[in-house]
Amino acid sequence: MKWDEVTLVILAVSGCVTLLLAQISEVLSRLPHIIRAWRQIRYELSAGTDPDSRDGSTRTTASRPLAADVGDEGSASREPEGGRDAG
Repeated sequence: MKWDEVTLVILAVSGCVTLLLAQISEVLSRLPHIIRAWRQIRYELSAGTDPDSRDGSTRTTASRPLAADVGDEGSASREPEGGRDAG
């Protein structure tokens, strides 16, 4: 085996590893968006939306809050606790 062939093999392997790592990085950076979309799909399916309706109204009357809405119910002010006691 000649040194030229060894060099080309090393360059080819390092190029393949670089491409593989770039693809893994892209998948991992999009993973949170994919998970949020999957949760939204599951929420819509469990809420019982009527696929025939154009306005997207649900068949059930009870609505479940989204994960972002949980915890916003009791807080009227967004100030930290320390800011209210000053004075």
